[in-house]
Amino acid sequence: MTKNYSPAPTTATINKSQVLANDWGKLVKYDMTYTRSDGTAQHFTREAYDRGHGATIMLYNSDARTIILTSQFRLPAFLGGHNFELIEACAGLLDERDAVQAIRKEAEEETGYKLSEVTKIGELFMSPGSVTERLHFFIAPFTHEMRVNDGGGVQEEGEDIRVLEVPISEALQMIDDGRIIDAKTIILIQHLVIKGICTPHA
Repeated sequence: MTKNYSPAPTTATINKSQVLANDWGKLVKYDMTYTRSDGTAQHFTREAYDRGHGATIMLYNSDARTIILTSQFRLPAFLGGHNFELIEACAGLLDERDAVQAIRKEAEEETGYKLSEVTKIGELFMSPGSVTERLHFFIAPFTHEMRVNDGGGVQEEGEDIRVLEVPISEALQMIDDGRIIDAKTIILIQHLVIKGICTPHA
């Protein structure tokens, strides 16, 4: 067992690739050679789905101890046996935009809040075994005075989003009882609590 906790560099060569699908995103099959940790070369094939990078944000009010969540239908979750709307943080694809610009626009479209201050807390791969997306994580304070519309998303894009203002204490309970099962949302809620930014108690 190693005591080196830093990620080791990898060496891989893409020998050839084949586009299997290219609609909303691109599904590609790769033929590749990977150099294993013992120095030997191994040949294998893998598939990866590329839909671009994205951003997500958690709106919070430290005084009221509440956060803004969204609730909407998600086809992959439905196909995976989740027959309910998915409760989650506001999120969207970058579509070649700057991450801050993109998440401000998504927040206003989905939640109705026009944000003044946003803070980036990091970038994470959410499903690195099959998806190339890197997700930019943000948090932002909100007040009711910042709400400029009802939110709900863009109807022409098939969005039908409910906006929920939830006490942070209730959000933690929702994680425990399975009402919140979205990874990015759990990460953002836990970040607010662990860092003392928005907590259940004074």
